[in-house]
Amino acid sequence: MTESKAMTKADIIERVYGDVGGLSKKDSAEIVEKVFETIKCTLERGEKVKISGFGNFIVRTKKERVGRNPQTGTEIKIAPRKVLTFKPSQVLKNSING
Repeated sequence: MTESKAMTKADIIERVYGDVGGLSKKDSAEIVEKVFETIKCTLERGEKVKISGFGNFIVRTKKERVGRNPQTGTEIKIAPRKVLTFKPSQVLKNSING
């Protein structure tokens, strides 16, 4: 099985720099950082991030529940927590599936 290369933030900055004319690499980095920071702050406030043609990022709250230690079978309490979910748009799904 071959491992695919993951796109990093540096790769995104490089792509923005190359595709958008008239921006310096520093300006491109600042724009990418600001977009990510805006998304992060919005999610921290518990708000949904909806990007048309891409998908939705939603913070969900999971309730406390009982789980099991897989090694011993002992019941353990799993604390409530928030989880981030992503639901791709139909446009993105269609694009990925050709």
